[in-house]
Amino acid sequence: MLSSVLLLLPALALASPVEKRASPVEVEKRLDTTSAPSPDQIVIKSVSFSGTGCPQGTVSTTLDETGTVVTFGFDSFVTYIGPGSAQSDKSKACQLHLDLKYPGGFQYAVVDAVYHGYARLDAGVTGTFLSTYYFSQNAAQTTTTRSTISGAGWLNGNVYTKEDQVPSTAVIWSPCGANGILNVNNRISLAATNSKASGELSDDDATVSFDQQLHVAWQPCTSSGTGGGTFTTGGGSTAVTPREAEAEAEAGTPDDVFTLYPGTTTVTPAKPGGGSVVVVPGSAGGGSTLVKPGKA
Repeated sequence: MLSSVLLLLPALALASPVEKRASPVEVEKRLDTTSAPSPDQIVIKSVSFSGTGCPQGTVSTTLDETGTVVTFGFDSFVTYIGPGSAQSDKSKACQLHLDLKYPGGFQYAVVDAVYHGYARLDAGVTGTFLSTYYFSQNAAQTTTTRSTISGAGWLNGNVYTKEDQVPSTAVIWSPCGANGILNVNNRISLAATNSKASGELSDDDATVSFDQQLHVAWQPCTSSGTGGGTFTTGGGSTAVTPREAEAEAEAGTPDDVFTLYPGTTTVTPAKPGGGSVVVVPGSAGGGSTLVKPGKA
């Protein structure tokens, strides 16, 4: 079954365009109990964050009623460059950690991340926005997008929107599902060719969602029987009955697999005006890119 489902990926893709980790934070808007998330969907269980751009007390989080969209608001994710600026002001990073509940079986979804921010750049100043996506269960495999902005269109300040779309798959062998942790490492930085030039670049918010979800179940989840025990695989755990646990052990259940694929990024200035937006392909493992810089 898995091989046949994997054949769907190209068609689906065409159809779609070292700080200490913080403790998990409670989202400000909890799930609406009258409209529970679909058991066939990837659901965000909790979120946390870490980094110089998002110290504790400066970030707000909101989870929508479906459990598939979370928005972070940043008060301190901003960089500066110019006379009097410290070296540490020129670059800030914030890593987002999403604890996800996956249904059992095969899951295809597009990770859609939308960022809004502000840039004001003197001539000779360049801003860079780097985003790297990876699962904790497969940290060696990453997808990275890199965008740079400069030019006359940013001299008086401009609001921008950056959107990344990263296809992902998960193969969960337990019929009752498992947990996966998606990490999004964002870094903004400024550089200048003139020591007297100044600039500012911020990331004001980030919304991460899971779109175009396709789920193929291996078999029904039947974990509501009496008895106890847990079965852990691929970093996630799920409750099972003793009979199921024995069957899993005898069968030698393989590890769960979480995979990201090369994504796309789009940066759009709010106001046209001659500035340039350059998007550079990411490092190995991810990063074809698209740009819509507005009219010159």
